[in-house]
Amino acid sequence: MEEFHNHQVTAWWTSGRTGLAKCESAPNALHFTAPLQFGGLEGRWTPEDLLLTAIGSCYATTFRALADRSRFEYADLEVQVSGTVRKVDSGYTFTEIVTRPALTMAGTEHHKSAVRVLHKTQELCLVGRALCVKHTFEPRVRLTNTLPTL
Repeated sequence: MEEFHNHQVTAWWTSGRTGLAKCESAPNALHFTAPLQFGGLEGRWTPEDLLLTAIGSCYATTFRALADRSRFEYADLEVQVSGTVRKVDSGYTFTEIVTRPALTMAGTEHHKSAVRVLHKTQELCLVGRALCVKHTFEPRVRLTNTLPTL
């Protein structure tokens, strides 16, 4: 396996109250909006939803990889991720994110192994670990003679 992998998403505000995001690994663009509380549209993904989805889906894929590698048998894994956003002096912030994996398996003889794999998954989940990584900000401004009409 390679030492590093690059991932990139491009997001842009299309018009009104909605935007699009796309990446090379998926054929379809994703429509997003602000949360309803901030004037967003109903029925669209929000950045907050996408963050929690990234955590949950990363947890699930990491668990599957660990279970496959250790030949750990299970029937199902459901991962619920919730986040609390609060107003603080500097704006809004996530004050807590909770990941609740629910593992279904046959029998009780492997209960300790199950708990160990669930905890190891939390330690190794790339997206969860990325929440505390350095975030570099590199803004650009492009100049044009005309502005599009919205």
